[in-house]
Amino acid sequence: MPFFAYKARNSHGELVEGVMEGADSDWVAKQLFAIGISPVQIVLTKQTSGNQELTWWQRLWDKKVQALDVQLFSHQLHTLIRAGVPIMRGLTGLQESAVSRAFREVIRDLRESLDSGRELSAAMRRHPHVFSMFFISMVKVGEMTGRLDMIFLRLSEHMEFERDMRNRVKTALRYPMFVIIVMLLAIIIVNVAVIPAFAKVFATFNAQLPLMTRFLLGMSQFFVDYWPLLLGVSSLAVIAFRRFLATRGGRFWWDRQILQAPIFGRIVLKATLARFARSFALSSRSGVPIVQALTVVASTVDNTFIASRVEQMRDGVERGESILRTAAAANVFTPVVLQMIAVGEESGALDELMDEIGLMYEGEVEYELKSLSANIEPILIVSLGIMVLVLALGIFLPIWDLGKVALKR
Repeated sequence: MPFFAYKARNSHGELVEGVMEGADSDWVAKQLFAIGISPVQIVLTKQTSGNQELTWWQRLWDKKVQALDVQLFSHQLHTLIRAGVPIMRGLTGLQESAVSRAFREVIRDLRESLDSGRELSAAMRRHPHVFSMFFISMVKVGEMTGRLDMIFLRLSEHMEFERDMRNRVKTALRYPMFVIIVMLLAIIIVNVAVIPAFAKVFATFNAQLPLMTRFLLGMSQFFVDYWPLLLGVSSLAVIAFRRFLATRGGRFWWDRQILQAPIFGRIVLKATLARFARSFALSSRSGVPIVQALTVVASTVDNTFIASRVEQMRDGVERGESILRTAAAANVFTPVVLQMIAVGEESGALDELMDEIGLMYEGEVEYELKSLSANIEPILIVSLGIMVLVLALGIFLPIWDLGKVALKR
């Protein structure tokens, strides 16, 4: 069907512009009147989305849609639908009140898609970078069951949990990352400015320098002479590594290595399993069949290694195996969690037990994050001490030897 660009006035007399797909201009006018706005002008256009009305400069600097925008959108839709407001009118209000221009355009496209006869889940599928597959699948379930208000409330709570988890991880890693960056900058400054100044002094000694001093001088000279090469090699290594991670095998290898990391591995594992348990509980409570729930949850888990284990559980359930047996075969859950899954499966309250598992893992992640700085600080202190020791020995040993020679004279 063709697209029509329209200008209209809302109930407050404000000018509203947009693009709508329809059979003809009369059909578009009827749709505009139905959502409470009066058309002023309707013309045929080749544009299919309001995003194309932005200049390239605006699109370049325009902020992307944030997870918080989607969370607030879910909570607001829950409130509007529960109050009996038609979804088209609700989307119109949300579009006008949206702070983010990018998200405002997304809501506009959702309205236009609904106007053209699409379902809300199908309209959201047009924006995969804004709405995750899990989000779209849950909305689809809400459409089939007629419980969109509850679905949006649970999605809002789920996204709040996800955002809180990410913020905790960022907060815990802020101090260690700051120390590491300062150490790297100190190494660069010492090699570029400090050691070359001492090298000129050591050259006047006309004596055999200590091994540590020669090592520092050689490293500094190499760094000064070949820094363009080092920069180029480092850049190529980063690009090659990112392309490797973009492959399916590379991402699987990296996600598996992260889980085996000494300090961060158990935090990532528990956070991922908490996300899995919460997502599975939400899907199960919303009436999604277990096989479909495991499929959806596997696509939302950020770790491809854990996702492969969830898909393995799904395949086992499809073969008629129990969830307990497939979970045990996945070899990622603790015995306590397996016992809770067994109780939930026998009692028919698996969604409630999965929620408890998510809470348990969330508590363990919180404890791990609180002790993360305490676990990393000794490593950082030892590394900093070694760096200072090497610099002190390399720089002050020749001066110390020269002082002893002078005293003997």
